[in-house]
Amino acid sequence: MIYPFKEKSPNIHNTVFIADHAVVTGDVTIGEDTTVWFNTVIRGDVAPTIIGKRCSIQDLSCLHQSPNNPLIIEDEVTIGHQVTLHSCVIRKRALIGMGSIILDGAEIGEGAFIGAGSLVPPGKKIPPNTLAMGRPAKVVREITLEDRKDMDRIIREYVEKGQYYKSLQQNK
Repeated sequence: MIYPFKEKSPNIHNTVFIADHAVVTGDVTIGEDTTVWFNTVIRGDVAPTIIGKRCSIQDLSCLHQSPNNPLIIEDEVTIGHQVTLHSCVIRKRALIGMGSIILDGAEIGEGAFIGAGSLVPPGKKIPPNTLAMGRPAKVVREITLEDRKDMDRIIREYVEKGQYYKSLQQNK
């Protein structure tokens, strides 16, 4: 479902796939070929949420903000299943592993990988092209070529899946 909040309505590119039972409300912008999967909630009722192109926001994720502190997700970001993002910045081509929580003011560097179940505390900066994991998340190593290939595959496959599901919605 797509809802306005007061004077703000979501701005969603026409190529975006939004699964049934996902909710997008308020000051939310979603770029082309992005996918928003089943039972995800994206609320822009406190501050803006800006999501770039070719991102996947996977099932059961929750995206929200604090006052005057937007949530920014750049292009080609993968947000795994059941992730919570709150007023943080996720740079291009990063991957946030399932069940992770990224809190206010945290910044995930370009091409970084946050391991499943991690907690990135408020204000923490994860450097580009590193793997961080744990509670609290700590950098454990640099991203390898194999990691990058796998992360690129995930981006590509979610765009393709989104196009498939969007075609099913259009043919209902």
